[in-house]
Amino acid sequence: MATPSLLLLLADGRFPAGAHAHSGGLEAAVAAGRVTDLASLEAFLAGRLATAGLVGAAFAAAAHRAAVPGTVGAGESAGTATLATTLAQLDAELDARTAAPTLRTVSRRQGRALLRAGRAIWPDAPFGDLPTTPGGAHQPLVLGLLCAAAGLSRLDTATVAAYGTVTGAASAGVRLLGLDPYQVQALLVGLADACDGTAADAARTADDPPERLPAAAAPLADIHAEIHATWEVRLFAS
Repeated sequence: MATPSLLLLLADGRFPAGAHAHSGGLEAAVAAGRVTDLASLEAFLAGRLATAGLVGAAFAAAAHRAAVPGTVGAGESAGTATLATTLAQLDAELDARTAAPTLRTVSRRQGRALLRAGRAIWPDAPFGDLPTTPGGAHQPLVLGLLCAAAGLSRLDTATVAAYGTVTGAASAGVRLLGLDPYQVQALLVGLADACDGTAADAARTADDPPERLPAAAAPLADIHAEIHATWEVRLFAS
């Protein structure tokens, strides 16, 4: 069983996976005038949690489930699919749920960064079963395998994923808007129950077939991502 310290380690923004270089779409939202203060940042984070947070957490939990022996879902026989096959299905389904080409690229780039850390820390984990798609596997799939290797539970895995979707953007808000960091942390405390609820919902869906996993979308975030990618000068990669 994993220790609480491992859960904290993987949720820490200082984990060497490059998350600090991304604003979760906040930089473009700020430039568009849609996020201007603490209240609008809170609304942005809540929306992100309900969309990208839920989807990412569900796919991370599903990858964790596939990697942990003995977690066969209802209606599925042991040995029905290999880990590599399941991960390939999950990767394709997550790709289909990521409408913006830029966000697909970002997810795979973050997956590669996380994979480098995972291989260095847990070299015996089954990372070789990840899809060999151009650009690498999507970040939530890598996270699921990494959390399984660390001994975290499925719920812990979903929590790490959901937590990461809001904390990175919140930190970016301090830099982009000059907000009081103490107030931003208080905002995150206020979102804690929603984050836990999102993680619980995501973990429950992990027994579903890949095609039935959550598909919540944020079209405006997709548009902002494509616009942001054209900027010559920016603080964040996405």
